[in-house]
Amino acid sequence: MAWFKKAGSDRDSHDAVPPQIEARLKELENSVARYERIVRGSRHGYGFLDWDINSSRLEWNGTFWSSLGYGEADMAYISDAQKFMEYIHPDDQPKLSNAIHAHLRGLGLGEATFRIRKKKGGHIWSEVRVDSERDPRGWVSHISGIIFDVTKLKQTEQALLISEARHARIIQASNDGIWEWSAEHGSFHFSNRCWEHLGYTDHDDIVNQGIDRMHAWRSRIHEDDLAVFDSTLKEHIHQRKPFDVEYRIRGKDNEWRWIRARGQMDFNESGKPVRMSGTNMDVTHIKRAELRVMKAKEDAEKANRAKSDFLSSMSHELRTPLNAILGFAQLFDMDRNLTADQVANVAEIKKAGDHLLQLVGDVLDLAQIESGRMGFSLEPVTPVRLLKEVAALMQAQAEVRGISVSLETDDLDDCAVVADAVRLKQVLLNIASNAVKYNHDGGAVEIMCSIIDGSFFRISIRDTGKGIPADLQKDLFQPFNRLGAEGSNIVGSGVGLVITKQLVEQMRGSLGYNSAQGVGSTFWVELPLYTGQSIEQLANHYDRLPLALSNEVPTLLVEDKKRILYVEDNPPNQRLMKQLLVRYPNIELDITGEPVRGIYLARTVKPDLIILDINLPGMDGFETLEVLKQDSTTQNIPVVALTANAMVHDIEKGKQVGFNYYLTKPLDLKQLIDVFNELLVSK
Repeated sequence: MAWFKKAGSDRDSHDAVPPQIEARLKELENSVARYERIVRGSRHGYGFLDWDINSSRLEWNGTFWSSLGYGEADMAYISDAQKFMEYIHPDDQPKLSNAIHAHLRGLGLGEATFRIRKKKGGHIWSEVRVDSERDPRGWVSHISGIIFDVTKLKQTEQALLISEARHARIIQASNDGIWEWSAEHGSFHFSNRCWEHLGYTDHDDIVNQGIDRMHAWRSRIHEDDLAVFDSTLKEHIHQRKPFDVEYRIRGKDNEWRWIRARGQMDFNESGKPVRMSGTNMDVTHIKRAELRVMKAKEDAEKANRAKSDFLSSMSHELRTPLNAILGFAQLFDMDRNLTADQVANVAEIKKAGDHLLQLVGDVLDLAQIESGRMGFSLEPVTPVRLLKEVAALMQAQAEVRGISVSLETDDLDDCAVVADAVRLKQVLLNIASNAVKYNHDGGAVEIMCSIIDGSFFRISIRDTGKGIPADLQKDLFQPFNRLGAEGSNIVGSGVGLVITKQLVEQMRGSLGYNSAQGVGSTFWVELPLYTGQSIEQLANHYDRLPLALSNEVPTLLVEDKKRILYVEDNPPNQRLMKQLLVRYPNIELDITGEPVRGIYLARTVKPDLIILDINLPGMDGFETLEVLKQDSTTQNIPVVALTANAMVHDIEKGKQVGFNYYLTKPLDLKQLIDVFNELLVSK
């Protein structure tokens, strides 16, 4: 084409270009310019390639290689088809080589995905799409196409695969079945796990009934529960209430299984339901445990009523002969003709009779408190007046052993508290009596009054006795446990402090102590101050008063954030725990009153510590602990029992089944914080 000159240039008439050729050249010129603009405008790692098979040269256009950090000086090497493979990731070289050979043989789609090395290290994912031109013999002479960066697409695919695998593992580990309803297809899908809950396998005909699966499922739901199921679904669709329902369904063995179904409906822009997805949880073992617990509770209530009736009857039967024994002993005591030995014998009879009468009274009081039958008459009471009576009564007993008794009222004679006067006097007499009983000869008892936080009246009774050994203090409020005093000549039943503590708490107060061996002990009672309200207001206000707390806040050694789950069905106890832990801002508290909900929260929020009551609705704390320990998600979470079941056999059972600690009510904040420090600091 040496004869070609651009339009407008000087040329001889015999060099003139035919119009059709000039138009074709112009079209080619525009096409080249267009492709050049496309290449220059590509800013996302696109490149165009043309491979001359005969010369083994690769021609590159576009920004692909420059986006990988390569410059013009690198392109001569990259354009050599024999050396191009060096830039491919070693793991992908065989795959790319096979794709090229397949295309040369006329096989494959001319597409390949592989990793290419960047100039400064690392690789990106790329995809190439090509077509080929063949000579008359059918041999490929040129391969041309486009190459581009698909790294983000590959990363998205990998993330999706990881997410799908994670969800599959979660579903597999949870043992829950999944189901979905679609309005578009009018279909209902159950996973195989749903049918496995009923005892079926993939090979059972009922599982392979296609569109009849929903009908097959509903036909097996207990007729009493089907209406509840439909009502819950209706409320979820029309009122957007949570779909969470438990129902019975007949299994393959014709036994009833319990299923807990939860789901969520999706709605379109017009508010019509389009899709609903959910899960089925097999809660048969929990429901069966609930039935066992309910049966055990009924039996326990019958036994408790029988025990209370027996104790009341026995108290009456014991007091009748005791009346005769002590009455005749008093008659003998008045006889001045008795010998010294006879007088001593009568004194022993009276002493033993008094002890037996006190024991009967203590046991009956304890039974009445535990059964809730002990009545209280709440009224404004002046503690100082009662303390003066108590000090006077103790004086004679103390003087025999040379023990001094002092009362310091701190000018609080006119202060009143909310209490039952008779029961409060019983409390103060018991504490003061112990202060004298367990004191040294020639010791001292100090009774002191003070106001705490402007809301509580504190009565402290200090003695100079032997004190309570540290290793025995944890058993101080255990019924019939005398902390080793049973081997001494000090008379007692071992239930006095238990009764005292429960009486104080029934009046919405608190009982506390500190003791040092060889120094002595101080016991204190705190009761809410009376602020002048009427008796009617007092009764209403009394039910809302929080338990009195000591002003001594134990030190929490846990510094970082910790999450605690508290499973307790008693609202006042829940409020108490909240008020206790609000003093520690780094402790986050979750509370639930249902053991099944507690198990769910333990699996989902994964707390650092679980505090578990024993007497829970539906299933008790021991069964709840068993479920937690069998689940790999929760089996390593420390669990602490906090319960009113304080008998020795209850505590031993708690230790045997796996509680990290078994704490008894009423809650001792210092003891609880010590447990936190033990279980949470090292985590």
